[in-house]
Amino acid sequence: MTSNDGIAGWATGLMETLGAPGAGLAIALENLFPPLPSEVILPLAGFTAGQGRMGLVEALVWTTAGSVVGALALYLVGALLGRDRVVAIARRLPLIKISDIEKTEAFFAKHGVKTVFFGRMIPIFRSMISIPAGVERMPIWVFLLFTTLGSAIWNTIFVMAGYYLGENWQLVEGYVGIGTNVVIGIVVLAVLVFVGVRLTERRKGRHAGRS
Repeated sequence: MTSNDGIAGWATGLMETLGAPGAGLAIALENLFPPLPSEVILPLAGFTAGQGRMGLVEALVWTTAGSVVGALALYLVGALLGRDRVVAIARRLPLIKISDIEKTEAFFAKHGVKTVFFGRMIPIFRSMISIPAGVERMPIWVFLLFTTLGSAIWNTIFVMAGYYLGENWQLVEGYVGIGTNVVIGIVVLAVLVFVGVRLTERRKGRHAGRS
């Protein structure tokens, strides 16, 4: 049994016990614990709806509500953390500069709404984007509005896929898994480039200091 089979069994148990609210709870937890894959939970909710064990509209409403609740929890974490603590943490990290925080703030000030909206449709970032939104104190109604819109689109695509694929709902997982691996690869490459640039800058600074 794969880990995703175990997750599917766990999510199925929630839905059998709680119905559509169980699907919402599973998605809320997926936001808080990204290793729980929505590409398993959402199509499974659609399949369950197709079997008549919950309403399709119920599945869409509850999974979207779960996405919003999970995102809001992470937003509040960011808001409680605040800029001062983020800066204090950044000062202790060996390769991070305060200018990195300032660039992130500038980017978020300019593109925050688009980042929250489209970020809800990108694996991994779907959860993480809520924290900087809280740190930057994006107006909560704006955050909730665009989180709801982005989540509704993402969830509807995958719930409907599971609904129409029926017994073959697990096909969705395979296709989305490819996209997720691409995103992970891009992130890893970006981190390696960032670390390489910072180490090069540090070496140049040391040489300049000696000359």
